[in-house]
Amino acid sequence: MMGHTWRKSSYSNANGNCVELSNPRGLIRDSKDPDGPTLRADVETFLRAVKSGRFEA
Repeated sequence: MMGHTWRKSSYSNANGNCVELSNPRGLIRDSKDPDGPTLRADVETFLRAVKSGRFEA
């Protein structure tokens, strides 16, 4: 998707099972399919949930 700066976690590895975020637009895409569809998401809400440990195993 043109015109967006995509960011992938520094914890990502080479297996490609990652998502990428584009701020401030709030888009998420599958890093294995950069030309595929994107999802709109409330990135701030997602990041707060991650930081609070909501997704810890």
